[in-house]
Amino acid sequence: MEVTLLGTGAPAGLPRPDCSCAVCATSLGADARAATALLVDGALLLDLTPGAAFAAARAGHSLGGVRQVLLTHPHDGPPVEVPAGLPQPGRVPDWRESPLVTGHRVRAVAMDAPGTGYAVAGPDGQRLLYLPPGGAPAGLEEGSEAAEPYDMVLADPVGRPDALAKLRAVGAVGPATDVVAVHLDHDVPPGAELRRRLAAAGARAVPDGSTLIVGVYEDVPDVSRRTLVLGGARSGKSVEAERRLESFPGVLYVATGGTRGGDTEWASRVATHRDRRPGSWRTVETCDLVPLLAQDGAPLLIDCLSLWLTDVMDSVGAWDDAQWADGGERALRARVVELAQAVRSARRTVVLVSNEVGSGIVPATASGRRYRDELGRLNAAVAAECEEVVLVVAGQALVLRGPVPGA
Repeated sequence: MEVTLLGTGAPAGLPRPDCSCAVCATSLGADARAATALLVDGALLLDLTPGAAFAAARAGHSLGGVRQVLLTHPHDGPPVEVPAGLPQPGRVPDWRESPLVTGHRVRAVAMDAPGTGYAVAGPDGQRLLYLPPGGAPAGLEEGSEAAEPYDMVLADPVGRPDALAKLRAVGAVGPATDVVAVHLDHDVPPGAELRRRLAAAGARAVPDGSTLIVGVYEDVPDVSRRTLVLGGARSGKSVEAERRLESFPGVLYVATGGTRGGDTEWASRVATHRDRRPGSWRTVETCDLVPLLAQDGAPLLIDCLSLWLTDVMDSVGAWDDAQWADGGERALRARVVELAQAVRSARRTVVLVSNEVGSGIVPATASGRRYRDELGRLNAAVAAECEEVVLVVAGQALVLRGPVPGA
């Protein structure tokens, strides 16, 4: 199956009309996007958007062979004029299938928001799934949506990352599924930052007018198995770490800070983190990280190594100079080596968060300087075992180690 993306933007396009935000101001050239519409094998048009005929012509195609036009948007989609020669747009009822004379089969997929998704099977047996803006499949249970993963999924991993999580949970998206981002809006800066965020979710973006062959997998990005996210206080490092896993199901969130009974400020921080996480994630409070890293299972998010180090330093008496000199330092270094080896051996996807404190004011106390130094050593040891290392400054992520998509 051949799919031409006549547009890849949100319904209002990108840049949005009359919007003065930084993303819209920089969405120029190849980063400018018309409202999303798909032309499948020249015979099926999914969503009719303004200028569709001109967009097809610019991509080297014609709409003259289109035999069916289907809408995904709620309320029959945006009001646009139907070009001469095109059939009237329609919509397939949820979960019903509509065969085409061209040999394609189209099945409507119910959404959890207004709109309709479409699963398309081509004459060659390749399968794609196209989701509308703002929607995720509804009523999915394990094994119900697909006996095998789709070859291609076109969805919005930025606006609805949980849609990918749901599809992954039932096996409809696998490691070889080509996830192409559509309905892109001004939520993420274009260019390198968009490519980086999408790659972390196992997705990619293409320019308007691109023609893709369903089932060709060489452009599917690999998701890093081990990632370390560093940053200072309130830098956005936890948000970055959570964002990297929000399109995956069943994530186990490991909180190393405990509950700290009676500390209202700490309780407020914990509540903020908990409210921000997807409801499908599980949480465990522990500093015993090595057994978790040794287990198979869903992705693991550890937040954070800084508090893990505090717990270990407490346990080895690192704050007392005499205990530190009499075996405490050796015990701490052994625990760090053990943790780094566990990260190296981990078979599950792992994202770890830690503070970067070595660039600030030199601590006034000997214990503070000791903590700063040991945290620097810990970060370096763990970073050496990770495919990707990211530093977050003022909410902006800088890749220190690992792939830079599209670079």
